Amino acid sequence: MAASQKCLGKGSPAPSPVPKDHIRLYSMRFCPFAQRTRLVLNAKRIKHDIVNINLKNKPDWFLEKNPLGLVPTLETPSGQVIYESPITCEYLDEVYPEKKLLPSDPFERAQQKMLLEHFSKVTPYFYKIPVGKTKGEDVSAFEAELKEKLAQFNETLVNKKTKFFGGDSITMIDYMMWPWYERMEMMDLKHCLDGTPQLKKWTEHMLEDPAVQATMFSTDTYKVFYKSYMEGTPDYDYGL
Repeated sequence: MAASQKCLGKGSPAPSPVPKDHIRLYSMRFCPFAQRTRLVLNAKRIKHDIVNINLKNKPDWFLEKNPLGLVPTLETPSGQVIYESPITCEYLDEVYPEKKLLPSDPFERAQQKMLLEHFSKVTPYFYKIPVGKTKGEDVSAFEAELKEKLAQFNETLVNKKTKFFGGDSITMIDYMMWPWYERMEMMDLKHCLDGTPQLKKWTEHMLEDPAVQATMFSTDTYKVFYKSYMEGTPDYDYGL
C-alpha cells in the first residue's frame, strides 16, 4: 500500500493510471470524511494507493474525475469514480467481500444507516463549537445540545449491551463515527463525554483497533493543522 504523500495542487501532473490489482483513494490527510474510507481500506486490507489533494487549490485533472472536488473519491483501474464517504465505504464492502463490515441482515443494516443518519446531525457541532470559541462567542448552548446527542448514543450502547454499535466486534457504523471522536481532544470537547460512560468505553475499545491506529494522528498534530486551517492557510503537508 503506497504511503500517503504530499498533496497535489493546481498545475501538478496527473498521477499514473491505477494499477490493475489496486484501488486509488483521493484523500486529504486530516479530513475526517476521507478517514472513514481509509479506515475501511485498512480494516479490510485492500490493496490501495493514496493521492492527497490540495483542497484549497485543486488540480484540474482531479476536478475532471469528480466535478464536486470532494474527498474521499475512489478510482478503480478501469477509471470508475465513486465519491461521498458513506457511498465509498459501502462500495468497498461490497466489492471486497472478505471481512464484511456491514451486517448481512437487512434490518441490522438499516439500523446502522439510521444511526449514521442520527450521527450526521452531531458532526456540525464539531465545527460550530470551536469556531464559536475562536470568535469569543458563548458556545454553552451548543455544548449542552452536543452532550444531549452524545447521551443518546451512550443510551444505544447501554441498551445493546455490546462493546461496539453493531455488536461485540467493530462494524461499519463504528468506523463511520470514529473520526470525530478522535478529534474531540483537539477541539477541546472531551468533557462532553463526561456523562457517557459506555461511549467513553467505546472510544477506548476503538483505540485498540489496528485500522484506527494506522489512520490516526496525534492531538498535537491535529492542533497544528487545525490552527492553520482556521487561519485560512491549511498546512495539508504538516509533518511530512
